[in-house]
Amino acid sequence: MTTTGRQDMPKAYDPRQVEGELYRLWEESGAFQPRTDGDRDPFTIIMPPPNLTGDLHQGHALVVALEDALTRWHRMLGDSTLWLPGVDHASLPVNAIILRELAKEGLNRRDIGREEFLRRTWDFVNRSRSRISEQHRRLGASADWTREAFTMDTQREKAVRTTFHNLYRDGLIYRAERLINWCVDCESAISDIEVEYEDEPGAFWHVRYAIVDEKGQPTGEDIVIATTRPETIPADTAVAVNPEDDRYRRLIGQRCIVPAGGRIVPIIGDSAVAIEAGTGALKVTPGHDPVDFEIGERHHLPIVSILNLNGTLNEGAGAYAGLDRFDARAKIVADLEADGRMVKIEPHTHAVGHCQRSRTIVEPLISLQWWVDAKTLAGPAIEAVRDGRIRFVPARFERTYLHWMENIRDWCISRQIWWGHRIPVWYCDACAHLTIAVADPDRCEGCGGSGIRQDEDTLDTWFSSGLWPHSTLGWPDDTEDLRRFYPTQVMETAYDIIFFWVARMIMLSLYNMNGVIPFQTVYLHGLVRAPDGHKMSKSRGNVVDPIQNIERYGTDGLRFALLSGTSPGHDQRINDDRLEDGRNFANKLWNASRFVISQMDDGFVARRPVPGTVTAVEDRWILSRLNALTTNVDALLRDFQLGEAARQIYDFLWGEYCDWYIEMAKVRQRAGDTTPLPVLVHALETGLRLLHPFMPFVTEAIWQNLHPFLAPTEDELLMLQSYPAPEPAWGDSPAERTMDLAMDIVRAVRNARAEHNVEAARFAETYVLAGERSEELRPLTEAMSALARARPLYLVTEASAAPTENVASAVLNEAQVILPLAGLLDVGAERGRLAKQREEAETEVSRLEAKLANPAFRERAPADVVAKEEERLAAARTRLQGVQGRLASFGH
Repeated sequence: MTTTGRQDMPKAYDPRQVEGELYRLWEESGAFQPRTDGDRDPFTIIMPPPNLTGDLHQGHALVVALEDALTRWHRMLGDSTLWLPGVDHASLPVNAIILRELAKEGLNRRDIGREEFLRRTWDFVNRSRSRISEQHRRLGASADWTREAFTMDTQREKAVRTTFHNLYRDGLIYRAERLINWCVDCESAISDIEVEYEDEPGAFWHVRYAIVDEKGQPTGEDIVIATTRPETIPADTAVAVNPEDDRYRRLIGQRCIVPAGGRIVPIIGDSAVAIEAGTGALKVTPGHDPVDFEIGERHHLPIVSILNLNGTLNEGAGAYAGLDRFDARAKIVADLEADGRMVKIEPHTHAVGHCQRSRTIVEPLISLQWWVDAKTLAGPAIEAVRDGRIRFVPARFERTYLHWMENIRDWCISRQIWWGHRIPVWYCDACAHLTIAVADPDRCEGCGGSGIRQDEDTLDTWFSSGLWPHSTLGWPDDTEDLRRFYPTQVMETAYDIIFFWVARMIMLSLYNMNGVIPFQTVYLHGLVRAPDGHKMSKSRGNVVDPIQNIERYGTDGLRFALLSGTSPGHDQRINDDRLEDGRNFANKLWNASRFVISQMDDGFVARRPVPGTVTAVEDRWILSRLNALTTNVDALLRDFQLGEAARQIYDFLWGEYCDWYIEMAKVRQRAGDTTPLPVLVHALETGLRLLHPFMPFVTEAIWQNLHPFLAPTEDELLMLQSYPAPEPAWGDSPAERTMDLAMDIVRAVRNARAEHNVEAARFAETYVLAGERSEELRPLTEAMSALARARPLYLVTEASAAPTENVASAVLNEAQVILPLAGLLDVGAERGRLAKQREEAETEVSRLEAKLANPAFRERAPADVVAKEEERLAAARTRLQGVQGRLASFGH
């Protein structure tokens, strides 16, 4: 898209006309790939792989904006910069989508078989992958697409199987029958952190358990338990009380009858029972509750499992077999009431575990699964953060990470679904040997027999994505990328997946990479919320496709809205006003750049200003402010304060450069002074380089029009130019002090004109009483006069040189602005108008004061009505005070 300058620059910026063409230019140039020449330091970000469940959302757009900004910044710093993209197969979410599609046809997965199920899944995944790739490009992601990875591709499968094999070899993966979280809808086990708890209204059902003697006959005494899950009573294998509870201590060692089923179970003592909770007596169901499971292990209780995988009760539930779990609850409660065993039903709101994906209530049950010894892996991962090798931004999340890691439980990694990495374990029909292999075996490692079959289950998605920092670089092979770009520098992701992903990457990377950390910094961004503050979700119907915003506001408008509103670890709300601000900023910058470029003739080459040769105070001021900005942005980016960096660049370019410096330069140029042009160009091109990581399209589009007028550079793309570095020689406090006062004077004149309704086209005679500072302001007289429409403008040192009657004035810190009102307006008419306004305001104040002084009104009116009237009185008094002040300026 290289152009020749001003004659080709359209009047208006249209993102749709430039974004696609610019992206193709970038990608085809090879600029997204890391440069490996020279002694460049590596800078690597591995893209968090989005789930292949459809389209990207606003949260993904924030990820792209943040990571692309960091990538472009480091590329411009001269680092060997790699942003490696990829996607995640998202086993459970994708599985759920395919199951829903099958349900529409009246089918389930077993009706079509594993092979056809996987064929359909691959079709969906490939379509989704294509859409996501296009969305990333639309968002301006300057990722190295030649290295794109997929958690289910051949290299990642090799990494997954190698890790499983090694962990099993080292005793860190094992198969055991333990209590797991079962999702009836997903038909699979899920890990602890995939369970989300929500408060739901329920009940405490208080039930009598009859105490029996040694012969199993009721003694006439009962022990009352309180439960929130009466449907699990048939699986009870004990009743537990706290040994310190005086009410029940004597019952420890006795037995009682489980009322639904008739099983006789012991009464045991265990300190885990909370004396104050419920009745203080706890029904123990080791097969369906994690706390009860631990109690059962301590007391060697039998485990009874009464739940089928489809959510119905099995034969272990006796008369309730075949009922759905919630139908069984109702039936058991009815039977207990009929038998006189129900003491009372007490309403109770409690936290209920739901599957993160399906939102179905999770059922704890005993199942044979594959597990990772997370406690052992967590040790080095804890130490890597404690000793500072890995730091969190914001730092407060370090405590969150450490607390969870120090209390981690073993990780259930097997899933009873077909989409995902199939567990690389083969069972032998002839012997008990397990063959764990990276490549598919054809014989049993133990006996050599050919009758082997692979485990039907698949691995948890997070197992493969936990390898992401090194598997994407080629591990387990010894690749050049792995040697050069590992460890990575930054892992940027959302704070809500510290446990799902960040912790697992640290644990598995330290294990696979012989103790070398996967990344140096974990940068955690907040969530992008809807305008009302709610989390965006499909169930709420408030998910926004970022492409829709791009079509309306342009990619840069969307990116700037997201980046300027972010700060590490804090949520933000996105709304149309912020998006419009981003679009307007792009338009403002385009128009200002078009003006600057229009001032240069063909063949003109703007020479870079040299410190010490610039004399005009406004030139020195803008260069000083530019240096201050460059210094601040450098520090902010190194501290990951991208939002504040974006805001400061915005304030400089829009406020200082466009609204002040360009307008002042125009005044000089109209007088035939060409000296501002090199400064105009230098400040613009430096500003473009500063802004490029945040708004890449509009800055590159402007650069392609600007660079023919600049000194030749090795690269024609803005994205490959050097990022501005601080230049202390441009610091100029005196110029900044003078310009601050000049801008205050212009603002004061403008405010006075607006306050007195002076016509926009009319010049106002103005006196500026600046004392000893008058001389330093004198070179700016013409600029202040033009910007304030103040003519004539007198700089005076003595108060006696300025009028005092019928004037508007403003007192500043180091100057006073005085505007004679005669000639600007009809003084008599203005007095009459203000007098009428004063009378109306006085009437309103008197009426409201009388109303609020009436005790009857205050007693009978609602509090919000009284408060509203008090607000109206305060506003009326303020209005009256303002009118009186205006009248006073006329000598009244």
